[in-house]
Amino acid sequence: MTDGSGWRRRQDVWWSDALQDPWRDPASPAAVVMRPTGTVEGLPGPEPVSGGPGRRGLGLVFLVAVVTALLAGGLGGTLGYVFAQRGGVGGGGHPILGAGGGASPAPAAQRPPDSLGGAVKKVLPSVVTVRVGTSSGTSLGSGFIVSGDGYVVTNDHVIEGLKGTATVIFSDASNAAAQLVGTDQESDIAVLKLDRTGLTPVQFGDSDQLVVGDPVLAFGAPLALSNTVTYGIISALDRAIEADEPGGPTRYYAAIQTDAAVNHGNSGGPLVDSAGRVIGVNSVIKSIGSDADTAGNIGLAFAIPINQARRVAQDIVDTGHARRTVIGAQLSASYQNPNGGVEITSVSAGGPAANAGLKAGDVVTKLQGVPLEQSGELIALVRKFAPGASVRVDYQRDGAARTAQVTLTSDSK
Repeated sequence: MTDGSGWRRRQDVWWSDALQDPWRDPASPAAVVMRPTGTVEGLPGPEPVSGGPGRRGLGLVFLVAVVTALLAGGLGGTLGYVFAQRGGVGGGGHPILGAGGGASPAPAAQRPPDSLGGAVKKVLPSVVTVRVGTSSGTSLGSGFIVSGDGYVVTNDHVIEGLKGTATVIFSDASNAAAQLVGTDQESDIAVLKLDRTGLTPVQFGDSDQLVVGDPVLAFGAPLALSNTVTYGIISALDRAIEADEPGGPTRYYAAIQTDAAVNHGNSGGPLVDSAGRVIGVNSVIKSIGSDADTAGNIGLAFAIPINQARRVAQDIVDTGHARRTVIGAQLSASYQNPNGGVEITSVSAGGPAANAGLKAGDVVTKLQGVPLEQSGELIALVRKFAPGASVRVDYQRDGAARTAQVTLTSDSK
């Protein structure tokens, strides 16, 4: 094909050896000519390669074929060695399926203990499902083993209405009967006892050391799905909870808020940190549902801090009932102020508030730096601390800001 102009073989080509170079002269034969570079005295020089263009072309093809075969053989041998070393081919079987004709299983992943999978493996044997028979049927919740000799912590509302013994179901599906040791309704903590030893207890964390954003895992049996684990973060701390039901007790605690999925049946189960240490007891959720049948997880779940729950549980085991931490003051339920605060209506003589100089009419604005707006919030925050703890109280008297250090105590119940 041309560009339309006259074409002929040029004699004035730009490469200097065009007429002698067979690779550059289009008219020369497709052959390699070996020209002698010199002779040895007394011996004739090498003869030029003779033959037509066809014979010379076959020689070149043969040479290329030999080189290609050598390269292919070397590459194939190398790849075969690599696959054999890595287990890519199993003794005579299919290179993908292996010698047995079935898929070759990969070795099980070994997850480190500080991974989430490691934390679940550590905690799950200590988590139980709690089944309770009541006059109205059977209720189901969760719990966790806190001692090798069979003590189990759960929520008070999980065992509410218990008739006789509860049934505890372990993660391996075995079960055992559990006796009720005692409860504290206002803190929503109950303790059960199994007639077993050698159990695996949980490891406790420190709920006072938590920060918002820490990763957490929630364990339990939501909607009767035992051995369920969900993942989230701590969304807020010291979220004052004042929960009650018609005809039931009012429960107070400064909760850990999390977005880990929690539903009915998670109650009483552990909330743990990424190291598998229990830092809370899952207790309540916020929901847009209007009743138990439609209420479900919307990412707002609340857990009792483990430091509080553990203290209450130990009191129940030791004495059969729990001590309640108090500040020694009566609070107004109707006080409202745009700037927040809780009004004191009276103080107990010789009580913590009175000993710190607080009196009726004072408005408490903060406890340990946490702002207050309602009386229930102050009660919940006080219950977080053990009797004997000293807390900072910010308050106002006659419009002037003041502070006091109050040493809390326990009630006489």
